[in-house]
Amino acid sequence: MRARPGRVTIYDVAARAGVSISTVSLAVSSPHRVRPETRARIVEAATALGYRMTAGRRVGAARIAVAAPFTTYPSYLRRLSGMLRRARDAAVDIIPYDLDSAAAADEPLLDVLPTRADVSGLVVMGVPLGGAARRASRAARIPIVYVDVVPTRADVGGPVVLVDDRDGGSQIGRHLAELGHRRILFVHEPQRSPSYVSAGMLRIEGLSQHLDVTAVAVDGPSSVDDRVLRARTDAGATAIVANHDQFAAAILSRLRSARATAPIAVVGYDDGEVASALDLTTVRQPFEESGRTALELALGLASGAASAHETIRLAPRLIVRSSSMPPSPVAPSGGGA
Repeated sequence: MRARPGRVTIYDVAARAGVSISTVSLAVSSPHRVRPETRARIVEAATALGYRMTAGRRVGAARIAVAAPFTTYPSYLRRLSGMLRRARDAAVDIIPYDLDSAAAADEPLLDVLPTRADVSGLVVMGVPLGGAARRASRAARIPIVYVDVVPTRADVGGPVVLVDDRDGGSQIGRHLAELGHRRILFVHEPQRSPSYVSAGMLRIEGLSQHLDVTAVAVDGPSSVDDRVLRARTDAGATAIVANHDQFAAAILSRLRSARATAPIAVVGYDDGEVASALDLTTVRQPFEESGRTALELALGLASGAASAHETIRLAPRLIVRSSSMPPSPVAPSGGGA
């Protein structure tokens, strides 16, 4: 197939460089996968023909839309990075859409699909689909993969990738119980709607297997104040578990400001850069792996190779650092008799 007179296409570049159009496309989208001498020949051919090589849509590439509350929770950006790394080794274009947080919505349902007619599949992270969206996806025959959305009877028609939050909470509870804690305070963001199962709810279930749990909701890390410390005192809690590392960081800062004298264990969740910097005990979630797995499922659905009702559970892992451990005993200072 040749271009119309006066219009240079990727076919012309491929013919002049003596390569396939897929190699030309790869030189644009993933140049690290093309040998330097071949890439140089393609660039030379494109320059001679006046063809503008841009990293737009790749020839023959699948398009996968990804919808998540990216700007609300950094964890979804880490999941997206797992997808992007996987996409580098395949002909896949990722189209991200930012959503509102499900926790802040009265009806946390995505009823308008943020997608286009030319997508091969849709990955929805952290927000359940409403009935209208499910019907629209079936009508459009758009395969959907859910990530971090606990399935209910209504959530049918797509595989689910979950990190086992109940187990993550249980690992924290077991660790704190072994250290002698009996009552803890769990700090989380408000959940306005009871119509879906959130990760925080599952973490509380896991914690409650080992400890007495009192939950307190705050609007965000910047809203952590003395009210949280009073709630801990009122509950008789000797440890505070935060639903996210950012909450835990704010709690540690407030404890320092309040000059708390009694040792208080603090545990976060996610294990991002904040946790490492603060030496925070936390639960490490395989975010990048969950994103990569979701993309592979979406591509499998688009090609007919994956099951539409598969649930994949990934295991979190407790990372123990100094924030939950009892302080080391201080040796008495020596003195003369």
